[in-house]
Amino acid sequence: MRPILTLRQYTRDLIVHSHEHAQLVFGLSGALDFEVEGCGSQVRQQSFVVIPSGAHHACGSPDGSRCLVMDIPDGQWLVHSLGEHADASRRLLERPARLSLDSGQSQLVNWLANSPVSDPLIAQQGAVLLLASLNHAQPAELAARRLPYAALDAYIEQNAGYPLQVADLARVAGLSSARLHARFMAECGQTPMDYMRSRRLHLAVQLLRDTVLPMGEIASRVGYNSQSAFSAAVLREFGASPGQLRRDSRDKRQ
Repeated sequence: MRPILTLRQYTRDLIVHSHEHAQLVFGLSGALDFEVEGCGSQVRQQSFVVIPSGAHHACGSPDGSRCLVMDIPDGQWLVHSLGEHADASRRLLERPARLSLDSGQSQLVNWLANSPVSDPLIAQQGAVLLLASLNHAQPAELAARRLPYAALDAYIEQNAGYPLQVADLARVAGLSSARLHARFMAECGQTPMDYMRSRRLHLAVQLLRDTVLPMGEIASRVGYNSQSAFSAAVLREFGASPGQLRRDSRDKRQ
């Protein structure tokens, strides 16, 4: 059985995967760049990200980040461990989100981070306390505020090779540019332009891994007129050059 609570150090090495259990990642130090189902964010102190079961996600930290990670056990653990809090916790774990911690929750996270979480009893009881304390986050309200990410992602991917402006995404979302900016900052912790850039670069990585298109062609398809600018952007985003990402993908398939 995997541990419920673990302390993890993240580096510039990009992690891209999914798993069949829900997970919460709490920031302790540094900044962890995170994307869950197309929604980009950054996990820092006093914040955490929700990763639902089966959700595709990617993360990496160019300058290093330390986090407390809660891997939710499968089966009936929520019901058996949280009792009347189980339904609220289940709702919290159903949708990707980046949320803030209040001072009490932050103190609890820091206390656990400085405790022997390898002890099953401390990990079990600490996870239960922490999950119960998060139930006031009101996931239903968060869901009502969420932007139409599927439509936004589809628009970005269909027009990745063309100049895109915040006003273009605002039209898709049915909002003013100012309101779109505010909503992105509240939900994802990044600007719409940063979100577009990240989506384009993730599309580029997909093309690098799944096709044999030349680098220049891929750069053009995601809106970069200069291959050198494209390479620099990929290096900043993923900590590796386009060529290295393509080679790593080929090595894994062999």
